[in-house]
Amino acid sequence: MKIVAFLAISLIQNKMTQTLTVTGMTCEACEYKIQHLFSGITGVKSATPNRAENAVLVETTENISLANFQEVLKPFTKYSVSEKVVSPLPTKISEIEKQRTWFETYKPILLIFAYITAISLIASTPHRGAGGLFMAGFFLVFSFFKLLNLKGFAESYAMYDVLAKKIPVWGYIYAFVELGLGVAFLTNFQPFLTNIITLVVMSISIIGVLQSVLNKKQIQCACLGAVFNLPMSTVTIIEDALMIAMSGGMLLMM
Repeated sequence: MKIVAFLAISLIQNKMTQTLTVTGMTCEACEYKIQHLFSGITGVKSATPNRAENAVLVETTENISLANFQEVLKPFTKYSVSEKVVSPLPTKISEIEKQRTWFETYKPILLIFAYITAISLIASTPHRGAGGLFMAGFFLVFSFFKLLNLKGFAESYAMYDVLAKKIPVWGYIYAFVELGLGVAFLTNFQPFLTNIITLVVMSISIIGVLQSVLNKKQIQCACLGAVFNLPMSTVTIIEDALMIAMSGGMLLMM
């Protein structure tokens, strides 16, 4: 009985929870960033953000002071952390909609119409092979989801991409590079140049992906923007490697 009691006490002591108030979380990318930052603090086992409640449930192995959490958020001034309870964000759809602009509300449908219109106009142009069409579809679809929440994508991308870590604005530029490559493949514009750019851009992109997967880091993949909460995995490597292989193969055939 003493052994059982000792084990039970040890388990309780090794598992503590703290509920913190974190303001500034506006999307899934924000939740992921807070989770990533808090999980890196010594003694933190897990962090579960809830932006609707402005709260983060932290599971720890020891008592961690508020100053530790404040320290990791210093570079990110949009976020603040405290132990005070604040009123939750409005949960009624009507109240949330009032806080959004007309463009923010209808941005997804506007993007869909823009994509359909542009593709319809371009579709009549001559093509050379299915490979270019496949790559056009790949880049157009993936850039679409990134543009739905460009800021969220850029913040998630900067967590693992080697270039975006050093130059955060690259995350914003990258989404438009993918869009441009999609249009270029669709219209067969300067095939040699288009494939060279694809080869270079995707080779740089895959470095950060490989590092994250090989180091077994729990990082959210930003390939489909901040819309889908997908973990970084070997599937992401295959996607990037496929674009590299296809662009390299098309260059060899020229």
